[in-house]
Amino acid sequence: MLIMGAGTLYFLVPIWWLLVGASKTRGQFSSTEPLWFADFALFDNLGELFAYREGVFLRWLANSLAYTGGAALLGTLLAAMCGYALAKYRFPGREAIFNVVLSGVLVPATALALPLFLIFSSFEATNTFWSVFLPSLVNPFGVYLARIYATASVPDELLEAARLDGSGEIRTFFQVSSKLMFPALVTIFLFHFVAVWNNFLLPLIMLGEERLFPVTLGLYSWNTQVNQAPELRMLVLVGALVSIVPLVIAFLLLQRFWRNGLGAGAVK
Repeated sequence: MLIMGAGTLYFLVPIWWLLVGASKTRGQFSSTEPLWFADFALFDNLGELFAYREGVFLRWLANSLAYTGGAALLGTLLAAMCGYALAKYRFPGREAIFNVVLSGVLVPATALALPLFLIFSSFEATNTFWSVFLPSLVNPFGVYLARIYATASVPDELLEAARLDGSGEIRTFFQVSSKLMFPALVTIFLFHFVAVWNNFLLPLIMLGEERLFPVTLGLYSWNTQVNQAPELRMLVLVGALVSIVPLVIAFLLLQRFWRNGLGAGAVK
């Protein structure tokens, strides 16, 4: 319990500090107790954040939702279909393909950023929405997880019964297999959502136009200007607080499916 308590404090204290700091005025941030509230000015700070430079932060937030929401949904679908095919179909080279996928899990994203930039540069596609969105669709860990879960939760006998009833392979996947794999799909979606939302290096390399920035890169650009514009320090702090809200909402809405999936996997 002591170890769990220490771990809980380790993760929650920075969030508490962020909430407390974002609720203070600019003058109180450095002159009051860092872990306790002073004058509650959170709503004023939010208004200033959203109004700064004609609402550029809202543009960055919308960009992040577009990059992340679309990539997480399509990436989860692609990972589920690929993992399902590797689990339930027998074909030459299946294990070799799976080993390639596993090797993709081991390659850090930083090692792929420069090759991706060179590829998109050759097509003159850098500094576009697609230069961040398309690479974000790839999710090797999701393929691995989908294959493991499909093997455990989708009986071959059920697939044979569906085929005997005249169901095609695509219909069987979407109407039968995907429902059995739903807890795993939620897990893949959450992991992918968090990874794309927090992605910083790829947008940093690909994007040069501010209107295309996700919120992570936008806050970084503000933070680099703090010495020239001290008022940005508070905006960065409040913006960081706002940027974690979509992640919290996603986990709160989907955690019940995640818990069900963990329980189902334990008894299979």
